[in-house]
Amino acid sequence: MQAVLFDLDGTLVDTAPDLGYALNLQRARHGLPFLDDEIIRPYASHGSRGLLAIGFGLQPADADFDAMREEYLALYTEVMTRQPVLFEGMSETLEAIEQRGLRWGIVTNKPRRFTLPIVEVLGLSGRAVAVVSGDDAPQPKPSPQTLFLACERMQLEPQQAIYLGDAERDVQAGQAAGMTTLVALFGYLSDEDQPLQWGANACIAHPQELLHYL
Repeated sequence: MQAVLFDLDGTLVDTAPDLGYALNLQRARHGLPFLDDEIIRPYASHGSRGLLAIGFGLQPADADFDAMREEYLALYTEVMTRQPVLFEGMSETLEAIEQRGLRWGIVTNKPRRFTLPIVEVLGLSGRAVAVVSGDDAPQPKPSPQTLFLACERMQLEPQQAIYLGDAERDVQAGQAAGMTTLVALFGYLSDEDQPLQWGANACIAHPQELLHYL
C-alpha cells in the first residue's frame, strides 16, 4: 500500500453541523421549526437529495425539487466553513500516514466549489496529494472514475491504495477501481444502512484502526 484515499463528508471531516444548519435555515425560511442534529446527521452523506428528503419530504421527481435544491446550496455556501472539523483521531491518523512516508488524498462526490474551501479552512490543501470532487469526472461515485483520476494524479495503481468511506457507493466505487475498501463506522450511517453487507474488506470504528491495513 502506497496511499490512502478518503471520502470527505462523514469520513475525513465532520461537516454534518454545517449541512444541518443550512437545512434548518431553509426550513425556517419556509415556516418550519429546526430539526435536531440527531435527525439530520444520518443523512449528511447523501447530499442535498438526502437532506431535502429528511427536511421537506422531497424527492428528485417532485416539481419543486430543483428550486429547493438550489436554495439549499445557496444557504450552504454561506455557512459551509462555519465549523467543519476532522473526526476525533483523524489528525493523528494523517500524521502517522505521513510519518510512514505514505501519501493520502480525498475523493468526494461533493462539488468542487464546496470541497476546496473546506479543505483549505482545515489546513489540508498543502498536505493532500490529490483532491478530487464529484464534478471533476464525467460520473461521480459509485462509478470508479473519480478514484481512477486520483490515482492518476498521485501516479499510483489503484491496487496500491486504500479507500475509506462511510456510504455503500464508496465501497462500490472502490471495488470497481480494484482498491482495498474500508467502511468508516464512525461516519453518517442511518438505521437502514447495513455496512457489514456492503462487501468491504473491513469496517473500522475509529480512524486510527486504518493504520492496521497499511
